[in-house]
Amino acid sequence: MDADALRALQAPLKQHYKDAPEAATLRLSAEGRLGEGLSCSVETGRRIAEAGLHPLTGGDGSQLCSGDMLLEALVACAGVTLKAVATALGITVREGVVRAAGTLDFRGTLGVAKDAPVGFKDIALDFELDADADAEQLATLIKLTERYCVVYQTLKNGPELPAPGISLST
Repeated sequence: MDADALRALQAPLKQHYKDAPEAATLRLSAEGRLGEGLSCSVETGRRIAEAGLHPLTGGDGSQLCSGDMLLEALVACAGVTLKAVATALGITVREGVVRAAGTLDFRGTLGVAKDAPVGFKDIALDFELDADADAEQLATLIKLTERYCVVYQTLKNGPELPAPGISLST
């Protein structure tokens, strides 16, 4: 896809959202089923992803760790966003690798130390690109990727997150 094709694809959507802002709002959702042992299966649209405990919290490593899944979602979103932005800017990206890494202190999630955070202490996102672009173009590419990547912005700004609800089946 080139920049013209991308613009042609998105132009009617952009106009529609300008004319009817409410049409651009969508509530996404995910659902998982509690499974055998300490697991939860999530349907990803393509297949079932079974999450379980990370080995540092007692898992055996055979199931996906939700922390890994969060980083994978960031990498996927940033990669797709970067490709779309590069296309819109007319930057040819021949190859690229997107990496995300974060630091966890499992003492927090295991309740071992009250001063240890539950969750990632930091997350780094890096790109290794083979592209036809100078330093200024690459800086713009990364800046716009950061700006328009849904997962990056969600992690950076934190959404409103009310307390979880519960319903019991009888």
